[in-house]
Amino acid sequence: MKTVSRLCLLAVCSAAILSAQPQTQNLKPGTGASGIAARAIRTKIAGLDVIAYPTGVKEVVTIKASLPAGDAFAGEGNVAIPTLTSMLLDQGTTKQDKFAIAEKLESVGATIDFTVGTQMAEISAKCLKKDVALVIGLIAEQLRTPALTAEEFDKAKKQFIGGLQRQLEDTNFRATDAFTRAVYPLGHPNHNPSPAEYVAAAESAKLEDVVAFHKKYYGPAHCTVVVVGDLDIPQIQSELGKAFAGWTGGVALIRPAKATTTDASRDQNVFMPEKTSVTVVMGQTSGLRYSDPDYQALRVATAILGSGFTGRLMANVRDKEGLTYGISSSLAHDTFSDGDWKIQATFSPALMEKGIASTKRQLTSWYETGVTSDEVERRKSNLVGSFKVGLATTDGLAGAMLSAVHRGYDVSWLDEYPGKVNALTTDQVNGAIKKYLKPENFYVVKAGTVPGGAPATK
Repeated sequence: MKTVSRLCLLAVCSAAILSAQPQTQNLKPGTGASGIAARAIRTKIAGLDVIAYPTGVKEVVTIKASLPAGDAFAGEGNVAIPTLTSMLLDQGTTKQDKFAIAEKLESVGATIDFTVGTQMAEISAKCLKKDVALVIGLIAEQLRTPALTAEEFDKAKKQFIGGLQRQLEDTNFRATDAFTRAVYPLGHPNHNPSPAEYVAAAESAKLEDVVAFHKKYYGPAHCTVVVVGDLDIPQIQSELGKAFAGWTGGVALIRPAKATTTDASRDQNVFMPEKTSVTVVMGQTSGLRYSDPDYQALRVATAILGSGFTGRLMANVRDKEGLTYGISSSLAHDTFSDGDWKIQATFSPALMEKGIASTKRQLTSWYETGVTSDEVERRKSNLVGSFKVGLATTDGLAGAMLSAVHRGYDVSWLDEYPGKVNALTTDQVNGAIKKYLKPENFYVVKAGTVPGGAPATK
């Protein structure tokens, strides 16, 4: 379970300290026409990776950042601790309570949001240019000196458990959650503990565990900060330096071995009574990280099969045969480690078997005969167009820059991406399908009121 929480990051040590003087470089331009890298300024300050990108937008500044403190860092300890830690970061600091912080943000219309995922704790903030110093100061305060009180900790535990219990009523969550345990072995970062394990972990969690986790994992090491918008770059660097001077600690990312075959059943039912639909997930681990050479070829192929209304799955299983509420294929969970490939669909219980059969027919045709050159060209155009549209806002651009760094690229990759996708050939796309997928070995998970199923006995 990758639970949304509240975390924090952004940092740079003092520009006033000799050892923390920024070493600035202009990123090398990429080969694309957008020239993003040529305008980005990447600065190394006290071990932090800071990327600033001024845009034509007036008055607005967007900040996105991350550091390695996600769920995977629980290791063999309490699996709820990373999320509980992040949930406490905006619940007051040693200097002021959460109400005072909220009032300061609301008075200027600024926002600071924190989340935690598999490997990264992330921050997303937005404010007016004139309020940058305030927002950076609050982020630093929440990150470095959270109050971590027993009262807020007890509240966070209840919220954590309540949120999980609500998710347990969602067939999509139950199917995809079980799928991770089917395809990823125990110990792989993408293997989710079971919902029961999470509840038990939250109930047994201790405040001292949160304090220890925060001390060990929150720090400048491997922290990336992206700032986009109407920027006064020297001012931002100065404010970050003042706010984060003397901050230490942090850890490196987890780089696991590729997932091995698990001993899980190939077909699993998660029975949920009185549901009007069944979510079906079928697939396997892909063996690929996003940065691997064949990834984009398999991504194009996957999009042809099941991305949006123009994908084969929607065109046939839904629009032509009327068997599903929605269906898609995707690659996922491959930013930091090898990920997975899956088809996900929602059927009414009465139509589930027909829907699965129709889905498998489309899968078999796609796998055995491949895709056409016309399909490849249309899908490449779609992917490149969507990518460029995503860069049109400060949020989208900042997020894309941070994702590029997460995937092991320089920001110049944003300029290079359209050319790399457009250079793909039909042979490469079809070759990737056969090279990485084995439909005969797919895991199939059904969650909902599965016909003929029954609730698990306790």
